[in-house]
Amino acid sequence: MLTSLVTGTMISFILGLMIGSFLNVVIYRTPRGENVAWPGSHCPRCGESLRWYHNIPLLSWLGLRGRCAFCGEGISIRYPLVELLNALLWAVLYLRIAFPESALPGMASLLHFLMVAGTFSALLALSMIDFEYFAVPDSVNLFALATALLAAAAHAWEAGAWSPLLHALRDAVLAAGGLWALAWIIGKVTGKEAMGGADVIVAGTMAALLGFPGFFLALFAAALLAIVPSLLARDTMVPFVPFLSLGTLIVYLFETPLVQALNRYLYG
Repeated sequence: MLTSLVTGTMISFILGLMIGSFLNVVIYRTPRGENVAWPGSHCPRCGESLRWYHNIPLLSWLGLRGRCAFCGEGISIRYPLVELLNALLWAVLYLRIAFPESALPGMASLLHFLMVAGTFSALLALSMIDFEYFAVPDSVNLFALATALLAAAAHAWEAGAWSPLLHALRDAVLAAGGLWALAWIIGKVTGKEAMGGADVIVAGTMAALLGFPGFFLALFAAALLAIVPSLLARDTMVPFVPFLSLGTLIVYLFETPLVQALNRYLYG
Protein backbone atom coordinates (compact mmCIF):
# COMPACT_ATOMS: atom_id res chain seq x y z
CA MET A 1 0.00 0.00 0.00
CA LEU A 2 2.75 2.44 0.99
CA THR A 3 4.66 1.93 -2.27
CA SER A 4 1.58 2.51 -4.42
CA LEU A 5 0.66 5.57 -2.33
CA VAL A 6 4.13 7.12 -2.75
CA THR A 7 4.16 6.32 -6.48
CA GLY A 8 0.70 7.80 -6.97
CA THR A 9 1.66 10.92 -5.05
CA MET A 10 4.81 11.43 -7.14
CA ILE A 11 2.90 10.95 -10.39
CA SER A 12 0.23 13.38 -9.18
CA PHE A 13 2.93 15.94 -8.32
CA ILE A 14 4.44 15.69 -11.82
CA LEU A 15 1.02 15.91 -13.47
CA GLY A 16 0.28 18.92 -11.28
CA LEU A 17 3.46 20.60 -12.52
CA MET A 18 2.47 20.04 -16.13
CA ILE A 19 -1.08 21.27 -15.58
CA GLY A 20 0.34 24.24 -13.66
CA SER A 21 2.36 25.21 -16.72
CA PHE A 22 -0.84 25.28 -18.77
CA LEU A 23 -2.61 27.24 -16.02
CA ASN A 24 -0.07 30.01 -16.53
CA VAL A 25 -1.19 30.25 -20.16
CA VAL A 26 -4.83 30.41 -19.03
CA ILE A 27 -4.05 33.07 -16.42
CA TYR A 28 -2.18 35.24 -18.91
CA ARG A 29 -4.32 34.84 -22.04
CA THR A 30 -7.91 34.42 -20.85
CA PRO A 31 -8.34 37.95 -19.39
CA ARG A 32 -6.91 39.33 -22.66
CA GLY A 33 -9.42 37.38 -24.76
CA GLU A 34 -6.65 35.35 -26.41
CA ASN A 35 -6.77 31.72 -27.51
CA VAL A 36 -5.12 29.46 -24.92
CA ALA A 37 -4.12 26.86 -27.53
CA TRP A 38 -2.74 29.00 -30.35
CA PRO A 39 -0.19 30.43 -30.99
CA GLY A 40 2.38 28.42 -29.08
CA SER A 41 4.29 29.72 -26.10
CA HIS A 42 6.26 32.85 -26.87
CA CYS A 43 7.86 35.81 -25.13
CA PRO A 44 5.26 38.60 -24.81
CA ARG A 45 7.99 41.23 -25.31
CA CYS A 46 10.09 40.02 -28.24
CA GLY A 47 7.57 37.53 -29.68
CA GLU A 48 10.12 34.73 -30.10
CA SER A 49 8.65 31.23 -29.93
CA LEU A 50 9.94 29.29 -26.95
CA ARG A 51 11.79 26.02 -27.43
CA TRP A 52 10.51 22.88 -25.68
CA TYR A 53 13.32 23.10 -23.12
CA HIS A 54 12.16 26.61 -22.19
CA ASN A 55 8.84 25.16 -21.03
CA ILE A 56 9.95 22.55 -18.50
CA PRO A 57 7.98 23.40 -15.33
CA LEU A 58 10.11 24.97 -12.57
CA LEU A 59 13.43 23.86 -14.07
CA SER A 60 13.33 26.17 -17.10
CA TRP A 61 12.60 29.25 -14.99
CA LEU A 62 15.48 28.37 -12.66
CA GLY A 63 17.82 27.55 -15.54
CA LEU A 64 17.01 30.84 -17.29
CA ARG A 65 17.32 32.71 -13.98
CA GLY A 66 13.89 34.17 -14.47
CA ARG A 67 14.65 35.85 -17.82
CA CYS A 68 13.73 35.33 -21.47
CA ALA A 69 16.39 33.33 -23.33
CA PHE A 70 16.18 35.73 -26.31
CA CYS A 71 15.66 39.30 -25.09
CA GLY A 72 16.50 39.00 -21.40
CA GLU A 73 13.09 40.32 -20.27
CA GLY A 74 12.27 39.27 -16.72
CA ILE A 75 9.80 36.39 -16.30
CA SER A 76 7.40 36.84 -13.41
CA ILE A 77 7.90 34.59 -10.39
CA ARG A 78 4.18 33.85 -10.71
CA TYR A 79 5.03 31.22 -13.35
CA PRO A 80 7.07 28.82 -11.17
CA LEU A 81 4.88 29.68 -8.17
CA VAL A 82 1.68 28.56 -9.93
CA GLU A 83 3.40 25.40 -11.18
CA LEU A 84 4.66 24.51 -7.71
CA LEU A 85 1.35 25.35 -5.99
CA ASN A 86 -0.61 23.24 -8.45
CA ALA A 87 1.83 20.33 -8.11
CA LEU A 88 1.50 20.42 -4.31
CA LEU A 89 -2.25 20.73 -4.67
CA TRP A 90 -2.50 17.61 -6.84
CA ALA A 91 -0.22 15.63 -4.51
CA VAL A 92 -2.20 16.60 -1.40
CA LEU A 93 -5.53 15.87 -3.08
CA TYR A 94 -4.28 12.46 -4.19
CA LEU A 95 -3.34 11.64 -0.61
CA ARG A 96 -6.70 12.89 0.62
CA ILE A 97 -8.63 10.73 -1.85
CA ALA A 98 -6.38 7.65 -2.14
CA PHE A 99 -5.13 7.26 1.43
CA PRO A 100 -8.13 5.28 2.74
CA GLU A 101 -7.72 2.77 -0.08
CA SER A 102 -5.57 -0.29 0.43
CA ALA A 103 -4.97 -0.99 -3.25
CA LEU A 104 -4.36 0.85 -6.47
CA PRO A 105 -7.38 3.03 -7.36
CA GLY A 106 -9.87 1.78 -9.93
CA MET A 107 -10.95 3.71 -13.00
CA ALA A 108 -13.89 5.39 -11.20
CA SER A 109 -11.83 6.57 -8.24
CA LEU A 110 -9.03 7.71 -10.55
CA LEU A 111 -11.52 9.74 -12.60
CA HIS A 112 -12.93 11.12 -9.35
CA PHE A 113 -9.46 12.30 -8.31
CA LEU A 114 -8.73 13.86 -11.72
CA MET A 115 -12.01 15.80 -11.70
CA VAL A 116 -11.52 17.05 -8.12
CA ALA A 117 -7.94 18.06 -8.89
CA GLY A 118 -9.10 19.74 -12.12
CA THR A 119 -11.68 21.71 -10.15
CA PHE A 120 -9.12 23.02 -7.68
CA SER A 121 -6.71 23.82 -10.53
CA ALA A 122 -9.45 25.91 -12.15
CA LEU A 123 -10.09 27.63 -8.80
CA LEU A 124 -6.35 28.36 -8.55
CA ALA A 125 -6.41 29.95 -12.02
CA LEU A 126 -9.51 31.97 -11.08
CA SER A 127 -7.81 33.13 -7.89
CA MET A 128 -4.70 34.33 -9.70
CA ILE A 129 -6.77 36.12 -12.36
CA ASP A 130 -8.94 37.74 -9.68
CA PHE A 131 -5.83 38.89 -7.80
CA GLU A 132 -4.28 40.43 -10.89
CA TYR A 133 -7.26 41.70 -12.88
CA PHE A 134 -10.19 41.76 -10.42
CA ALA A 135 -12.05 39.64 -12.94
CA VAL A 136 -13.51 36.12 -12.95
CA PRO A 137 -13.77 34.73 -16.52
CA ASP A 138 -16.94 32.73 -17.14
CA SER A 139 -15.09 30.12 -19.22
CA VAL A 140 -12.79 29.08 -16.35
CA ASN A 141 -15.56 29.49 -13.77
CA LEU A 142 -17.97 27.21 -15.65
CA PHE A 143 -15.16 24.70 -16.23
CA ALA A 144 -14.66 24.49 -12.45
CA LEU A 145 -18.39 23.88 -11.93
CA ALA A 146 -18.46 21.24 -14.67
CA THR A 147 -15.50 19.30 -13.25
CA ALA A 148 -16.98 19.47 -9.73
CA LEU A 149 -20.18 17.87 -11.05
CA LEU A 150 -18.16 15.32 -13.05
CA ALA A 151 -16.31 14.45 -9.83
CA ALA A 152 -19.70 13.72 -8.26
CA ALA A 153 -20.61 11.61 -11.31
CA ALA A 154 -17.37 9.63 -10.91
CA HIS A 155 -18.14 9.18 -7.22
CA ALA A 156 -21.60 7.91 -8.17
CA TRP A 157 -20.01 5.43 -10.59
CA GLU A 158 -17.61 4.32 -7.87
CA ALA A 159 -20.45 3.89 -5.36
CA GLY A 160 -22.75 2.19 -7.84
CA ALA A 161 -25.57 4.61 -7.02
CA TRP A 162 -26.92 7.87 -8.43
CA SER A 163 -27.22 9.59 -5.05
CA PRO A 164 -23.78 11.34 -4.97
CA LEU A 165 -24.46 13.02 -8.34
CA LEU A 166 -28.04 13.93 -7.46
CA HIS A 167 -26.94 15.38 -4.13
CA ALA A 168 -24.19 17.41 -5.82
CA LEU A 169 -26.64 18.80 -8.38
CA ARG A 170 -29.14 19.65 -5.65
CA ASP A 171 -26.54 21.31 -3.44
CA ALA A 172 -25.06 23.30 -6.33
CA VAL A 173 -28.50 24.61 -7.30
CA LEU A 174 -29.41 25.45 -3.69
CA ALA A 175 -26.12 27.25 -3.00
CA ALA A 176 -26.04 29.18 -6.27
CA GLY A 177 -29.77 29.95 -6.17
CA GLY A 178 -29.67 30.96 -2.52
CA LEU A 179 -26.72 33.27 -3.07
CA TRP A 180 -28.37 34.79 -6.14
CA ALA A 181 -31.60 35.38 -4.19
CA LEU A 182 -29.68 36.98 -1.32
CA ALA A 183 -27.80 39.24 -3.74
CA TRP A 184 -31.08 40.21 -5.43
CA ILE A 185 -32.71 41.13 -2.12
CA ILE A 186 -29.68 43.15 -0.96
CA GLY A 187 -29.56 44.89 -4.35
CA LYS A 188 -33.22 45.85 -4.09
CA VAL A 189 -32.82 47.17 -0.53
CA THR A 190 -29.56 49.08 -1.05
CA GLY A 191 -29.85 49.94 -4.73
CA LYS A 192 -26.34 48.53 -5.30
CA GLU A 193 -25.12 45.30 -6.80
CA ALA A 194 -24.22 43.02 -3.88
CA MET A 195 -22.27 40.42 -5.89
CA GLY A 196 -21.75 39.35 -9.46
CA GLY A 197 -22.84 36.26 -11.33
CA ALA A 198 -19.31 34.90 -11.04
CA ASP A 199 -19.65 34.55 -7.25
CA VAL A 200 -22.90 32.62 -7.76
CA ILE A 201 -21.15 30.11 -10.04
CA VAL A 202 -18.28 29.72 -7.56
CA ALA A 203 -20.85 29.02 -4.84
CA GLY A 204 -22.32 26.25 -7.00
CA THR A 205 -18.86 24.74 -7.46
CA MET A 206 -18.19 24.86 -3.72
CA ALA A 207 -21.47 23.16 -2.85
CA ALA A 208 -21.03 20.49 -5.55
CA LEU A 209 -17.68 19.58 -3.99
CA LEU A 210 -18.51 19.97 -0.31
CA GLY A 211 -22.27 19.60 0.08
CA PHE A 212 -23.84 20.87 3.31
CA PRO A 213 -22.74 21.89 5.94
CA GLY A 214 -19.32 21.92 4.23
CA PHE A 215 -20.39 24.79 1.97
CA PHE A 216 -21.25 27.00 4.95
CA LEU A 217 -18.00 26.07 6.73
CA ALA A 218 -16.06 27.09 3.60
CA LEU A 219 -17.92 30.42 3.42
CA PHE A 220 -17.14 31.05 7.08
CA ALA A 221 -13.47 30.14 6.59
CA ALA A 222 -13.26 32.42 3.53
CA ALA A 223 -14.78 35.32 5.50
CA LEU A 224 -12.28 34.81 8.34
CA LEU A 225 -9.34 34.65 5.92
CA ALA A 226 -10.50 37.85 4.18
CA ILE A 227 -10.90 39.95 7.34
CA VAL A 228 -7.28 41.08 7.73
CA PRO A 229 -6.65 41.81 4.00
CA SER A 230 -9.94 43.75 3.87
CA LEU A 231 -8.97 45.84 6.90
CA LEU A 232 -5.50 46.53 5.48
CA ALA A 233 -6.85 47.40 2.04
CA ARG A 234 -9.51 49.80 3.42
CA ASP A 235 -10.86 51.58 0.33
CA THR A 236 -9.04 49.29 -2.13
CA MET A 237 -10.97 46.47 -3.72
CA VAL A 238 -10.15 43.01 -2.32
CA PRO A 239 -10.71 39.96 -4.57
CA PHE A 240 -12.85 37.38 -2.76
CA VAL A 241 -12.54 34.35 -5.06
CA PRO A 242 -9.04 33.46 -3.72
CA PHE A 243 -10.46 33.29 -0.18
CA LEU A 244 -13.46 31.25 -1.32
CA SER A 245 -11.09 28.85 -3.07
CA LEU A 246 -8.81 28.54 -0.04
CA GLY A 247 -11.78 28.05 2.26
CA THR A 248 -13.07 25.31 -0.04
CA LEU A 249 -9.70 23.55 -0.03
CA ILE A 250 -9.40 23.71 3.77
CA VAL A 251 -12.86 22.21 4.26
CA TYR A 252 -12.34 19.57 1.56
CA LEU A 253 -9.14 18.40 3.25
CA PHE A 254 -10.29 18.65 6.86
CA GLU A 255 -14.10 18.49 6.76
CA THR A 256 -14.48 15.62 9.23
CA PRO A 257 -12.53 17.21 12.13
CA LEU A 258 -14.11 20.60 11.37
CA VAL A 259 -17.65 19.17 11.49
CA GLN A 260 -16.81 17.26 14.68
CA ALA A 261 -15.48 20.46 16.28
CA LEU A 262 -18.63 22.33 15.18
CA ASN A 263 -20.86 19.64 16.67
CA ARG A 264 -18.96 19.75 19.96
CA TYR A 265 -19.31 23.53 20.05
CA LEU A 266 -23.04 23.46 19.27
CA TYR A 267 -24.13 20.41 21.23
CA GLY A 268 -21.40 20.00 23.82
